[in-house]
Amino acid sequence: MSVSTAASAQSVCSDISGCSDISGPLPVLGRDVTVPLVTGGEVAYAALDYAASAPALQRVWDDVAAYAPYYGSVHRGAGYLSQLSTDLFENARRTVAEFLDCRADDQLVFTRSTTDSLNLLARALPADCQVFVFETEHHASLLPWQDARVTYLNAPRTPRQAVETLERALAARDPYGPALVCVTGASNVTGELWPVRELAAAAHAHGARIVLDAAQLAPHHPVSVRDLDVDWIAFSGHKLYAPFGSGVLAGRADWLQAAEPYLAGGGASRKVTRREDGGVAVEWHESAARHEAGSPNVIGAYSIASACKALTEAGFDTLVARERHLIEKVRAGLAEVPEVRVLSLFGDDAPRVGVISFVVEGWNSSHFAAALSAEYGIGVRDGLFCAHPLVRTLLGSDPQTQGECGAPEAAPGEKSLNAIRVSFGAGTPDEHVERFANAVKELVAHGAKWTYRTEEGRCVPAV
Repeated sequence: MSVSTAASAQSVCSDISGCSDISGPLPVLGRDVTVPLVTGGEVAYAALDYAASAPALQRVWDDVAAYAPYYGSVHRGAGYLSQLSTDLFENARRTVAEFLDCRADDQLVFTRSTTDSLNLLARALPADCQVFVFETEHHASLLPWQDARVTYLNAPRTPRQAVETLERALAARDPYGPALVCVTGASNVTGELWPVRELAAAAHAHGARIVLDAAQLAPHHPVSVRDLDVDWIAFSGHKLYAPFGSGVLAGRADWLQAAEPYLAGGGASRKVTRREDGGVAVEWHESAARHEAGSPNVIGAYSIASACKALTEAGFDTLVARERHLIEKVRAGLAEVPEVRVLSLFGDDAPRVGVISFVVEGWNSSHFAAALSAEYGIGVRDGLFCAHPLVRTLLGSDPQTQGECGAPEAAPGEKSLNAIRVSFGAGTPDEHVERFANAVKELVAHGAKWTYRTEEGRCVPAV
């Protein structure tokens, strides 16, 4: 009975969802929000920081709202709403697995985020595992491996060099122990696509496994575990238009089943008994529940499933084509300003998603980003983007120079170790990127209209 009821609830969610005009931007929350300008008046907010957190799709919000009255405990209760919520949660798992084209024997674990997913996998590494990771990774995929034997690889300057660098490192490793390669699918700094399939082939040829950080890839391109031949994939809901505190780790089950639970508690345990010595004996689940202790975030899981359905129904061919159109608009606009230098590892012709970072000659990046917000209603990101080694490499700076993610210490007009990032996606209208390009030109040509000061490490309008 609960299965049919859950299906009925999902049918209601589908009926009220809207992704009608796929030739334009998908409907997202916040598209009608206006913000005040320091120069007077208000303007529709241009959210161009999708790489940090994308706005919720209207479809996702409507689906969650339709389910909310039926919310109940998952895997815990015999009641009607508990059974319905359990079915919804497990159906969400199947939907996301289909979205990722997982193998039949893969496990999909719902986590809190990409960071949580990769830390979970780091805890599940076999003893004496060697890990290989490029310095170009986001901190979520750069830092979790510090308890393992980790080799950090220098930033490559071409996709081919990335594969060759990995092949050399793997050829020199201990051939008898387990090994793992961690790589991003699309850079959160440059937006450039990485040669994931070729890197996976290199890893497997040398007896290693590979995990893909798809946080910046999955919202923009279809991701197939089978086609890319990766062993695991991790991504976050809040970058996939589903900001409800959930993430995913999907892939091979053996290392996950052999590891102690990431968190110990209810739901992860199948059987708990007292031992004769007074202690407690625990038998853990072998399913995904082993690493999902506590009450599951059913709304977070369902929101990711809803986003996966919405993107699939909109069609990635359409979404990718439209995003390329936006990318060209931004790049063409920046190219008209000689003072702008776009950051890149692989060069101007490299395929990329809607993530572009740059610096402006004569400007503190924090000052420039503050002016975009205060004077034009445009939200971008400035700083090192939680990818400090990569940004320092791209800026040609001393790798030992101190800097904080998103909180540069330099005052307006001073040299700063940070950059500006503009990012966009399926919900971005043309007007937002056009306003951004025009604002860059105006700021460089005429300067800021307002005075700014540094407050707690950030550049803000002076009042």
